[in-house]
Amino acid sequence: MTIEFDVTNDIILPEVRLLTPSMSEDHRGNIWSSFISKDIDELLPGSLRFTHDKFSESKENVLRGIHGDSKSWKLVTCVYGKIFQVVVDMRPSSSTFLKWNTYSIQANKPSSILVPPGYGNAYFAHTSKVVYHYKLAYVGQYFDVDEQFTVAWDDPRLQIPWPTTDPILSARDRRLL
Repeated sequence: MTIEFDVTNDIILPEVRLLTPSMSEDHRGNIWSSFISKDIDELLPGSLRFTHDKFSESKENVLRGIHGDSKSWKLVTCVYGKIFQVVVDMRPSSSTFLKWNTYSIQANKPSSILVPPGYGNAYFAHTSKVVYHYKLAYVGQYFDVDEQFTVAWDDPRLQIPWPTTDPILSARDRRLL
């Protein structure tokens, strides 16, 4: 079995990359890879490499709001369930500032999104359980919540067509309402 990734640039946000792995299926199910260092690390600038993995588990109707920072690259994948993924350019000097795109990502049709620094990342859980994987690359120490930006999921400047009007939000995301 040869493992390959189809890598394409997003049409709306050209610095965002969509990665679709090859998958092998038979009567037992399927197998696919979400990461192969030699293929994926070459998408990062300079000598930057992925060094940190995080997983989040969410129940249906959870919306994990628009968060990001100025130095982290994120390779995001839904490994269980189905999500409505949003990526927003939050870089004021960018020609695509406040532009966004949405994606349907689900475990049974694997794909990943490479989100550059300065972009907000958010998702909504469509199924009773969702497991979301973040693979992170950054220079120095990882910044967590205190050094990240947060944008309201329903920010009127964005007009994102979320599949809900009453999501389950974190305290951090509720503070913005």
